[in-house]
Amino acid sequence: MKYMNANHVLPEKLIVEIQKYVQGETLYIPKPETEYQKWGTSSGGRRMLDRRNETIRNSFINGSSIQQLAEEYYLSTETIKKIVYSHKK
Repeated sequence: MKYMNANHVLPEKLIVEIQKYVQGETLYIPKPETEYQKWGTSSGGRRMLDRRNETIRNSFINGSSIQQLAEEYYLSTETIKKIVYSHKK
């Protein structure tokens, strides 16, 4: 999160109005919900996990057991079950 001085980006009238509620504190102003991105979208982490999960599903379909997959991917058996039994394709 990047901090900015309100005096540099907001009109003076708006600063005076905000000061009625908050003074000398850090104030977080969230983005509009339409601007949110899902976790890992920017970094590519989501794509990496999606590929891993698809590989796990394919291995399961081709005969690997839940226990084998848990050991191979260092995940719990419960996590492997969630991956292989989900309907995401």
